[in-house]
Amino acid sequence: MLSIRHRHARNTTSFHRYEWNLRPPSLNRPRPRLRIGFLLSPRFTLTAFASFVDVLRLAADEGDRSRQIVCQWNVLASRQRPVVSSCGISVYPDKPLAEPGDYDYIAVVGGLLDSDIGLDDEEMAFLSRAAAKNIPLIGLCTGAIVLQRAGLMDGYQCCVSWFHHEDFLMYSQGAEAVSDRIYVVDRDRLTCSGGSSSAYLAAHLVEKHVGLAQARKSLRILMIDDVKEGHRAQPGIPLELSCDDDLVRRCLTIMQQNLSAPWSVKKIAAYLDVDRRKVERHFKAALQMTPARANQIVRLNHAKSLLVTCARSVTEISDETGYCNPSHFVKAFRDKEGVTPTQYRQQQTSSVKG
Repeated sequence: MLSIRHRHARNTTSFHRYEWNLRPPSLNRPRPRLRIGFLLSPRFTLTAFASFVDVLRLAADEGDRSRQIVCQWNVLASRQRPVVSSCGISVYPDKPLAEPGDYDYIAVVGGLLDSDIGLDDEEMAFLSRAAAKNIPLIGLCTGAIVLQRAGLMDGYQCCVSWFHHEDFLMYSQGAEAVSDRIYVVDRDRLTCSGGSSSAYLAAHLVEKHVGLAQARKSLRILMIDDVKEGHRAQPGIPLELSCDDDLVRRCLTIMQQNLSAPWSVKKIAAYLDVDRRKVERHFKAALQMTPARANQIVRLNHAKSLLVTCARSVTEISDETGYCNPSHFVKAFRDKEGVTPTQYRQQQTSSVKG
């Protein structure tokens, strides 16, 4: 639990001071089965952090009493200062960095990419010490990028959100970005795409160290679907292509990640290590269309979004969505929408003004 003490300054202005919670654990309690230390990046994503911690909280005790009995967690930091999340809510660390070996895992919660997503030098050194001691490291949301910048993801697969796939490639120098799964466990590196996938990764660890019943209990109380394996596809697929077929969803995610240079069905199948005919059969059964047709819908949906949200020319949008020339793009767009890209943009602009 966070140890925070409230005092008042002499000028009557209220402010918060807090001290590290250094109380020794109760001698009557057994050692927790799962211990996780968290490092929060500046403007970290609160949902990724809270989802993970709540799974631990609900698994740690009977009912909803929230005692840290079978699971233990702490927010670690080099200095006694609040860390402000991306939504403006602050979280106070409750432990100094101490020894990485005090925990079974060290987790980094990433922040917004338009700010300083890194940790300070002491915290980065702490991560390196943890890696040297073979303590598994977790990257939640853009925490994977923090680990990559620290040089701790080289040679590992790294799960990132399809939304941040290109951003990760800007920092990647040796890690393999995976954006078609909700989380990835690669030896002693565990990464997830953020959001509810943090809860699924936490449930995976609870199941491993505490038990399946406790993992399921946490997710049921949080009204989240049952425990999912990491290979399940990330969400974010166009509504008209929504389906329950996980292979199809993973293929669609790959299509979203490669809009400007579309992959062939053969390349997608090889990447997923499945037969091309199997991919085609699944698309026909789930969506009543070929993978090529679905790929075109993904690209045209993105084009529609660009036409409304940015001032790029039709030629630029054509290139960004992988069409060989603007005339081909205009024809494909008109066949699907009944109007040209320019007409569609005019219609949407007029409706907003109206």
